[in-house]
Amino acid sequence: MAHEHADLHDPETDPLATYVLEPDDVRPLLAHVVAGPGHATTTSTAPFTGSPVAAVPLTSVDDLPEAARRARAAQRTWAARPVTERAAVLLRAHDLLLERQSDVLDLLQVETGKARTHAWDEVGDVANAARYYALRARRLLAPRTVRGLFPPFTSARVLRHPVGVVAVITPWNYPLSLGLGDALPALVAGNAVLLRADPQTALTLLWSAELLADAGLPDDLLQVVVGGPDVGMGLLEHVDHAGFTGSTRSGRVVAARAGELGVPVTLELGGKNAMYVAADVDVEAVAEGAVRACFGSAGQLCASVERIYVHEDVREAFVDAFVRRTAALRLGAGLDYRADMGSLVGPAQLARVVEHVEDAVGHGATVLVGAEQRPDLGPYFYEPTVLADVPDGARLHREETFGPVVAVYPVASDDEAVAAMNDSDLGLVAAVWTRSAARGAALAARVRAGAVAVNDTHQLIWGTVGAPVGGVGASGYGRRHGREGLWETTWTQTVVAQRGVHTGRGVGMRQLEALGSEVRASVLTRLLRAERALRLP
Repeated sequence: MAHEHADLHDPETDPLATYVLEPDDVRPLLAHVVAGPGHATTTSTAPFTGSPVAAVPLTSVDDLPEAARRARAAQRTWAARPVTERAAVLLRAHDLLLERQSDVLDLLQVETGKARTHAWDEVGDVANAARYYALRARRLLAPRTVRGLFPPFTSARVLRHPVGVVAVITPWNYPLSLGLGDALPALVAGNAVLLRADPQTALTLLWSAELLADAGLPDDLLQVVVGGPDVGMGLLEHVDHAGFTGSTRSGRVVAARAGELGVPVTLELGGKNAMYVAADVDVEAVAEGAVRACFGSAGQLCASVERIYVHEDVREAFVDAFVRRTAALRLGAGLDYRADMGSLVGPAQLARVVEHVEDAVGHGATVLVGAEQRPDLGPYFYEPTVLADVPDGARLHREETFGPVVAVYPVASDDEAVAAMNDSDLGLVAAVWTRSAARGAALAARVRAGAVAVNDTHQLIWGTVGAPVGGVGASGYGRRHGREGLWETTWTQTVVAQRGVHTGRGVGMRQLEALGSEVRASVLTRLLRAERALRLP
């Protein structure tokens, strides 16, 4: 974008001054929206101020067939290009993203209200993923040779093909990570992508489309559609695979419709993520990690920790350290790195947080710190909050809050902690803290979650881009990151070949059939026994 950092925010002005994007800044981005003539528009509001940001065209369901047609035409040519050429686009996107990060950091903050340090986490995440897939895709997508039925007379190869057109249905909370970040592996695998942007964070994804175009991605391979659930659901009728990130309730609706259409989907849904603090820890180190785990992006991420189980031997010391560090967090609205935590995204999210906390207190929970709105900072600010004594009957005990609120519970043993952590239908991520690496590994393996961090937070999980992440149970299925994330948007084809058939020298099913059924069965039985004796896989 053409603007400088100061065009969006002047540090010398009132931090609650209206943030305005000039038309000349927005106009080039709007060219990337899929929207027909006479389209409606939507105007998001800046969480820091409640003021309008920019009017963005809305995609209608009627626009989707033509977008899919263009995507399919572009995909056929793209898939025919060598993987190395596709990977080169990702490497250029990596470099441009880091070079232009100030622009997208501004957009992320203006649209989501998160602190700049948490906005940068998205930049770092996408750059990490771009590099990984660019450098690994050729090997991960290469044909694989497997043992044939009658070696050396038979051979078998497993090929990977792109599925075709992929829908990436992105939520508002992490538009860069969950939008551009999910599009990159699909693109390098040879697919085209229809990227559904939530209207609240459309500008960030339109900026991403411009970035990829500047990196050399051909036209129509990535198209941004802007709209609500109707557009997201409508995409399912025009694609070959869909990736959805959102609530468990919405994910089940997507899964049901995808099942009707026969479209495979990857779902990353809600989380009521748990952390266990064992008795042997350094409580100050764990308290610092707990703050990162609970209050990043004001708790508005599916991997945020909302339950902490603390061994009773260290409960008092840990709670004191955790509350002290939580109370010291700096809240603020500014396009700089001074704030430790930003704002909730809007009135609906604020209302949910307030309702969960008030309901918990009404059921007897104790507020250890926070539980206050901060209208002096902005309309949707809420203090990071730690609760104790939250009973089973409170909504906050089991439901995902998706805000800067965490409940602390005492436990008497490792076994009690694991049982409590697993007492949820959600299973996205978890964390275990202990001085013993062996103990941590053993406990992690017992936790029902798609990924578990030992002595760190979900940031370590997410940053380990070569390993798959995803949920179990009501937290979804399928994986992003790693080879599994790349393979989600491919299909496998097995090609087996028989040698020597036309020269009469081959040994295969044709020759065995000629021996007669009884002899064939005897020969194959001896073959199977020999392979077992030789331990051939």
